[in-house]
Amino acid sequence: MDFTPRIYFYSAQKYDKAFFEQANAAYGFDLAFTESPLNADTARLAEGAEVICAFVNDTLDADCLRALAAAGVRTVALRCAGFNHVDLPEAKRLGLAVVSVPAYSPEAVAEHTLALILTLNRNTHRAYVRVREGDFNLKGLLGFNLNGRTVGLIGTGRIGVATARVLSGLGVELLGYDVHENPDFKALGGQYVGLDDLYARSDIISLHCPLTESNHYMINAESIARMRDGVMLVNTSRGGLIDTEAVIAALKSKKVGHLALDVYEQESDVFFRDLSDEILADDNLSRLLTFPNVLITGHQGFFTHEAMTQIAEITLRNVAAVSQSETCNNELTRRL
Repeated sequence: MDFTPRIYFYSAQKYDKAFFEQANAAYGFDLAFTESPLNADTARLAEGAEVICAFVNDTLDADCLRALAAAGVRTVALRCAGFNHVDLPEAKRLGLAVVSVPAYSPEAVAEHTLALILTLNRNTHRAYVRVREGDFNLKGLLGFNLNGRTVGLIGTGRIGVATARVLSGLGVELLGYDVHENPDFKALGGQYVGLDDLYARSDIISLHCPLTESNHYMINAESIARMRDGVMLVNTSRGGLIDTEAVIAALKSKKVGHLALDVYEQESDVFFRDLSDEILADDNLSRLLTFPNVLITGHQGFFTHEAMTQIAEITLRNVAAVSQSETCNNELTRRL
């Protein structure tokens, strides 16, 4: 390598710094970190850096990308799989290489999905709080057996199949919907069906697909109406897949019996921050938190030691490849 690129990390938490510094022992890049999110206003902070590293809730629109290019940035390294928050055509026009981490420990998200389902169904989060206060009453904690139930998975890529694998041991019937059928899902006993069939037959529906223009708000009032009464909805993928106002109405009418979210459509203003001393300005999120049958976690599905290690290693490997003008299979702008 003829030079040592400087990488400026946005939205960086202490754990990001720890894992990336550990992975950087093999590369020797010049790393700098800020907790500030990336947007058109904060792009100037990266001046002097050839590479910036962004996270899932950073805003990489055309204005931001132009500001990054003006600051001398040549590579945008995403430390996440999703890239719907990046204006890729503008990045290509500006000559910016955009790389991502398309696959990292799918088991991490799959296991968190199972944790959400089990916790929400058996009310273990509520039971924990009660028992800590000396209340051993079982009122309101009734759940249902997962064995024999039908689970519909929307998206059967690496994470969807990993989720199917952990669920298969519970004796559930697995239904799947994807534009591309995965033989690994079928090998687990999964059956591919149309969306309407999946909605109508599933007791639990779990989302594992990327967010695109075509599936934005795919869970809306119309699609919810086609689901079973009392359905459990689980989203560990992207917040924009669910119309929050529609699902709140469905919770109030009891059409949706349980809701588990690890992502939220307006999460960039809330998640990864300590707001315990503040009043939530998001009325929809505040409303969701009042329902006893709603469980929300702050986008922690990816947050395991194994996944964080892989994210750091793959991100720096991507940067190394681009910096040395080598072919990088994870470069998104090459595909345009």
